[in-house]
Amino acid sequence: MKTITTSLLIVAAALTSGCASILNEDTQAINVSASNGKSIAGTIDGVPFQGPGVVNVKRTKASKIVNVDTAGCTKTTSLESNVDPKFFVNILSGGAFGSTTDYATEKMWKYSENVVITCAQ
Repeated sequence: MKTITTSLLIVAAALTSGCASILNEDTQAINVSASNGKSIAGTIDGVPFQGPGVVNVKRTKASKIVNVDTAGCTKTTSLESNVDPKFFVNILSGGAFGSTTDYATEKMWKYSENVVITCAQ
């Protein structure tokens, strides 16, 4: 009886949890670099960064604005969110429960893994 109960709990957890919610963290690592290969500094969502380097950003549906303080570089660059392909796999396998979880936690969103800021040579 205990084995059946445990099995049912595992199946229920798998069906009610979102694939992207399980596989994706709250944040995503993004590589930020300058087109001229030099160092840059700025902020994303108020979090300072030094590039080239990796910046962790919170996953949300909203786009992010990369603000750069380095002279000779584009001051603002938009970072658009897109639906992570894991979300579509979840719709096929997990149905409404899993996809709703992915949407509610905003873990279904992702950004480009590499952002290159345009800078003068």
